[in-house]
Formats: sequence, C-alpha cells, structure tokens
Amino acid sequence: MTMEWSFAWMAWTMPVAVFFGCIALMLAGMTVLELRWPTVERKGFLPMRTTRGDRLFIGLLTAAYINLAWVGFTDLSQWIGTALGFAAMAIIMVKA
Repeated sequence: MTMEWSFAWMAWTMPVAVFFGCIALMLAGMTVLELRWPTVERKGFLPMRTTRGDRLFIGLLTAAYINLAWVGFTDLSQWIGTALGFAAMAIIMVKA
C-alpha cells in the first residue's frame, strides 16, 4: 500500500499559495523573534493583555475571516482580499 499526498482538494491559486507561504514565513519569523527576544504582555486596543503570539493568532484568524468573506461576498480579485487581510493583521500586531 502506498501513501499518496495530493493537494487537489484545494483550489491552489497564486493568491492562496502566497497567503499560505506568508503564514509559514511569519511563523518561522515569530519563532526566531521569540527565541531571541522573549515576549512581554501588553495592552493595546484589544480588551485584554496579549503576547506577541496571541496577537499573531488573532491576526491570522482575522485575516482568514476577511479572506473567506471576500471570496463569499465579492467577485473582485482575491489579491485585494489578501491585502486587506494582511493589513488588518499588521494593525493587530502593531497596535493591539
């Protein structure tokens, strides 16, 4: 019995591949940051104290929901939805 890996179940367009590639790069970068400079909790505009990892998780969820909403409610280019998702995540990472 051989095991085959197939990614055919997902529509791997260029924006989707870029989105997931950026997520992988961010996770690697956050690992390096955490090892070099351990995180400190802080309070921003979110109603709770968060660490760098908390903000990344909240930002990734926000970006994912923005992308899903973009696909579900518009026929415009997914590049715009991806850019909006990353902009929202950047705001959360810096200001939250």
